Amino acid sequence: MKLTKEVSKNNYYSFLWHATFLALAQNFMDINTIIPAMVIDAGGKAVQVGILTAILIGGGNVSQLFFAPFLSNKQYKKGFLLGGINIRFISLAGLALVFVLSSGLAGGVIILFIFLLITIFSISGGFANIGYTDILGKSILQKKRKHFFSMKEIVASLGLLISAYFVRHLLKIYSYPENYTILFFIAAVLLAIASFGLWRIKEVGTEHIKISHLRDYLETTKKEFKSNKRLKHYLLLINTQGATLALMPFLILYAKSTFGAGSEAIGNYLFLKVVGGVIAGAVMIYFIKKIKYRHSLHMVSLLSILILTSILVFPGAILFPYIFLLGGLTYTFHRIAVGGVLLEITTDKNRALYTGLTGAGSILPALFPLAGGLIIQQFGFNTFFPIFIFILILSLYYVYKLDCKE
Repeated sequence: MKLTKEVSKNNYYSFLWHATFLALAQNFMDINTIIPAMVIDAGGKAVQVGILTAILIGGGNVSQLFFAPFLSNKQYKKGFLLGGINIRFISLAGLALVFVLSSGLAGGVIILFIFLLITIFSISGGFANIGYTDILGKSILQKKRKHFFSMKEIVASLGLLISAYFVRHLLKIYSYPENYTILFFIAAVLLAIASFGLWRIKEVGTEHIKISHLRDYLETTKKEFKSNKRLKHYLLLINTQGATLALMPFLILYAKSTFGAGSEAIGNYLFLKVVGGVIAGAVMIYFIKKIKYRHSLHMVSLLSILILTSILVFPGAILFPYIFLLGGLTYTFHRIAVGGVLLEITTDKNRALYTGLTGAGSILPALFPLAGGLIIQQFGFNTFFPIFIFILILSLYYVYKLDCKE
C-alpha cells in the first residue's frame, strides 16, 4: 500500500480517535497525580513513590532497547501495537480488581500488586510505542505531521479537561479504596475504546533494517551513532530534560507531606495541569509556523526551572496549586517537541530502531526518581530541588546542540 492523500487522511483521523479517548482515559490513571497519590494512600513512602515513578517513566522506555531488534525486522507492526495496547488494558482492569479485593488484603500485598501491574503496564507501553511511532511516521504525509502533533494536543487536552472534571468530582465523593476502583475501571474501558482508532489504521509497508542477532544489532547501532550526530544529542537531551517527567509525582509527595493535601486538592492540581496542557496545545496550533521544536524545548527547561525556584522562594500553600498550571505547559511542550524531533531525525527505514534506542536516553529519567526518593528521605526537598535545577540547566546546552530544523 502506498501513502496517498486518502490513506494519510484516514490515518490522521484514526490516530486522532486514539488520542482523544486515550486522553479521556489518561486522567483516570494519571502518572503524575493519581498513581503517586494511590501509592501513598496504600501506605507507600517516598522511596516507593520514587521506584514506581522510575518504572512508569523509565521502565517502558528502557525496555524498548530489547524490543527494537525484534520489531525492526517486522515490515508491518500493527498487530504488535494492538497486542501491547491489549496488555495495558488488562493491567488497568487488574488494578481495579485489586482495590475491589483490597479489604481482604494486607497493605504490603496491595502495594506488591500495584508494582507488578504497573510494571506490566509500563513495559507493554514501551513495546507498543515502537510500533506506534513507526506506523505514525510512515502513515501520515510529512507536511501534515507537525499539524497533526499540535492538533493531537488540542484534541487530547480538551479530552483531558473533560475527564479532569469527572476525576475531580469522583475524588470528592469517593474515598479509598472505592475511588481507585472506579478510576481504573473507567480508564480500562476508555483505553479499549481508544484502540478502535488503531484498528482503522491502514499501515504502509516500507523498507526496514533487518537484524538477525545481537552482534548485528550492536554493529547497526554503532553505525547509526557515527552517521547521525543528532541522535547522540537527542539522547543527551532526553537524558537531562526527560527528568522533568518525574517532577510532578514528587510535587504530589511534597504537597501531601507539607500541606497534608487530600483527594480534593489532588483533583484540583490535576485540573490545573490539564488547563496548562490546553493552553500549550493552543499556542502550538496558533503559532505552528513560528514556533520551532527548539523553542518548545527551551521553554520546557526554563519553565521547569521557574517551577522549582518559585517553590524554594515561596514555599507556602497559597500559590502552590498554580505550579501545576506551569507543569501542564512544560509536560505538553516536551511531549510535542520530543515526538516531533524523533520523526525529524529518523527515516521510515530506521525509525523503529531509533525508537528503541531512545530507551538509552531514559537511563537518567529512570534512575533519577530512585535517587530522588532517597535524597528526599535523607536530606529533604531543599536539597532535591537544587539538584533538579542543575540537571535542567544542562539540558539547555543539548537543546542548542540538537539544532532542530522544524
